[in-house]
Amino acid sequence: MTVLRPVRADDLEQIYQISLVTGDAGSDASKLHHDGKLIGHIYSAPYVLLSPETAFVVEDAEGVAGYIVGVFDTVSFEQRLERDWWPALRKAYADPQGDPTTWSADQKRIAAIHHPSHVPAALVNAFPAHIHMNLLPRLQGQGMGTRLLDQWLTTARAAAVRAVHLGANANNHGALRFWGSRGFSRIEPPLVDPSDPTAWFGQKL
Repeated sequence: MTVLRPVRADDLEQIYQISLVTGDAGSDASKLHHDGKLIGHIYSAPYVLLSPETAFVVEDAEGVAGYIVGVFDTVSFEQRLERDWWPALRKAYADPQGDPTTWSADQKRIAAIHHPSHVPAALVNAFPAHIHMNLLPRLQGQGMGTRLLDQWLTTARAAAVRAVHLGANANNHGALRFWGSRGFSRIEPPLVDPSDPTAWFGQKL
């Protein structure tokens, strides 16, 4: 039996693992990283710990197999990350030095901890909330992603959230098709680094 439920603190290790095995444009990033928690440090764990009321998981007989996390106010959450999340990680991981083109996958993630990117202001102004969602292959194609998304959007609407955005890797064609089929529109924010592989989507609620 598969159930969708609010996140619990004891889900964290499984969520870290899901972040890793879906972290290479939807594929397994385990071979790219020596430290398997780096992706989760950035994209999932802070939401579980700092905003559990806006995080949901799907669980089957084998354990947690997918999650959706996000916040209703991106700007406020970024400020909270600077205050409550990044400082401890920056002490644990030294800021990489030297030529970024020579960095390992771990070093690139660590650099993102020390110098987090910020969503383009024009996008945040129009779509203040944001989400991240990942689902293991064993539950893909069964409507579970849609159920997770619907649960999050229902919660957001109840809180009077007016619009939500997300970033997907432009090379993850399955994700691009999914978001486009679930009411999200592709957005091209101004002043975006052309080398950035992020495809931005937004939806008015």
